[in-house]
Amino acid sequence: MGFESVLMYRFLFAAIMLAGILLINKESFRITRSDIGPLLLLAVFYSLSALLLFWGYKLMPSGVATTIHFMYPVATTIIMMVFFHEKRSLWRIIAIALAIMGVYCLSDSDDSGSISGAGIIIVLLSAVAYALYLVAIDKFKIGKMKGMKLTFYVFLFGACLLLLLSLFTGDVQPITTPRMAGNLLMLALIPTIISNLALVQAIKAIGSTLTSILGAMEPLTAICVGIAVFHESLTYGIGIGVALIIAAVTVIILKR
Repeated sequence: MGFESVLMYRFLFAAIMLAGILLINKESFRITRSDIGPLLLLAVFYSLSALLLFWGYKLMPSGVATTIHFMYPVATTIIMMVFFHEKRSLWRIIAIALAIMGVYCLSDSDDSGSISGAGIIIVLLSAVAYALYLVAIDKFKIGKMKGMKLTFYVFLFGACLLLLLSLFTGDVQPITTPRMAGNLLMLALIPTIISNLALVQAIKAIGSTLTSILGAMEPLTAICVGIAVFHESLTYGIGIGVALIIAAVTVIILKR
């Protein structure tokens, strides 16, 4: 199944699950006409980020792709400084420099050809798309909408957009086996619904800063899973690149 169809089903099933949670909590689904445009744009950024990341997984090891995508806090900082005149600081410049060096180490670390320049660019664009998603939430003031309700509409609109894309490309693929259905449901449940709900609970329990720092373990986890499950290689260059990117993101979080 193509990744467009995979993501469409992932977002659709996640939206259905979130709708169930909203119904159980007796929360309203109502939105105003003025909310539709911003929510559509958020869905475009979120879907584009996911599409580019899945494309990147085809071009490089999953752990490396996840690490590069995890640069979105750095991308967010650059966007805010360049376009919204957010205050520049030495620490932010250092973090950006660390991130650039990290990407360079990743791109220059592999002689086998498993990490391509095109793959790095595609995954960097996925990080930029996710950064634009975060900036848009803030600038459209749509963040005043409750998080679960906002996420529901982003997933719902995202599923619709991906369906249109699949129809345009002729890549609409049906679910043909129970195993395929189960895998798609797990994809919607574990890395989508449970991770989002766990993030909310973690922020409530330990605060956003500590939660963000612990979130820096995401690329390290991806590297470990890639090595243990998918037998991906780990070179000194990849290790240094990952460490530099994690350091850059941690600096951005701590000096926010």
